Amino acid sequence: MYSAGSLFQLLRDGRPRTRAELAAETGLARSTVTQRVDALLASNLIGPADKAASTGGRPPTRFAFNPNARYVLAADIGATHARLALTDLAAEVLAQSADDLLVAAGPEIVLDWVDRVGHDLIRQAGRDPRDLLGVGIGLPGPVEHSTGRPVSPPIMPGWDGFDVQGYLQDRFGAVALVDNDVNIMALGEHNVAWSDAPHMMFVKVATGIGSGLISDGRLHRGAQGAAGDMGHLQLPHGTDVVCRCGNTGCLEAVASGAAIAAKLAARGIEASTSFDVVALARGGNIEALQLLRQAGRDIGEVLAAAVSLFNPSVIVIGGSLSQAGEHLIAGVREIVYRRSLPLATQDLRIVQSSTGDRAGIIGAAVMVIDHALAPAQVDLLMSAAPAAMS
Repeated sequence: MYSAGSLFQLLRDGRPRTRAELAAETGLARSTVTQRVDALLASNLIGPADKAASTGGRPPTRFAFNPNARYVLAADIGATHARLALTDLAAEVLAQSADDLLVAAGPEIVLDWVDRVGHDLIRQAGRDPRDLLGVGIGLPGPVEHSTGRPVSPPIMPGWDGFDVQGYLQDRFGAVALVDNDVNIMALGEHNVAWSDAPHMMFVKVATGIGSGLISDGRLHRGAQGAAGDMGHLQLPHGTDVVCRCGNTGCLEAVASGAAIAAKLAARGIEASTSFDVVALARGGNIEALQLLRQAGRDIGEVLAAAVSLFNPSVIVIGGSLSQAGEHLIAGVREIVYRRSLPLATQDLRIVQSSTGDRAGIIGAAVMVIDHALAPAQVDLLMSAAPAAMS
């Protein structure tokens, strides 16, 4: 039987419905639908919308999802940057802040920034701290999603095993969810641009390289949350290059923004970050453009195997290096279309991210929203603290 939480899922698409329409969709009795709708109205998760057309008498009221009932705090932490935003329950950004911040500075410094800036955003937006639905955060390293703890992250000294989830829950008094940054970017990109593509691969190319997999419309994390960590797959021609993880020949050590910047610096060209590489490419620097094209080919070597194994309908290239133009993506396409199985590539699209630096923020919000507004959670919210949501 449809609980109030289950009935609410029908309204999350944003389309207003009358009680009669909800009864027809669910097969529930009108009296049961009225009871469920009244409970959802009391929770403020839905509200009255426009009046429906009437066949006579008073027109029936339509009800719709109220995305302003609560709000979410979403954080996207990269190797050298941090972004934080408040979003509504449709993952629309209400307020945001960004700063240069080294994840290598350690968990206390980074998470204290989230704590301080997050509370500032809540205060500036005039929102009640009790209306915070949850906190979502993406980190640039392997995360055991079930515990929210990073596991041996190569570029995050001091983070191994740190209880990020507990730290944030203590400071915000709300549920906190943690994932790696590429997984939340995949969620964000899929939510905004590719919701009609059930099989999608998002590849982040920045200081490091990683991927997030959407399978049957859902994020695929694997057994422990390590699925998609393509940056540490070995390239056959890169075995003399030492990676930060301790191995040699990793894709990330050869084709990431940091790797390209190091190659340019070795040639006497001023570059130390992915952003420097992008600026050089946009300025027409031939060596930067050539290295970007080769990086695309190297990434394509790994993706060609992934395409044959996973068979996505779209590969989205994101991260700071994707902003350098078509040279990187052209290199990826060159190898993937040549090396992958014809059946796997006959309808495959390889495109640049349309969400840019918003992908992580949106994805972190979606992660929390999908968890906290699942049927059982909605039922729990309403039964545990109905007054807190009104």
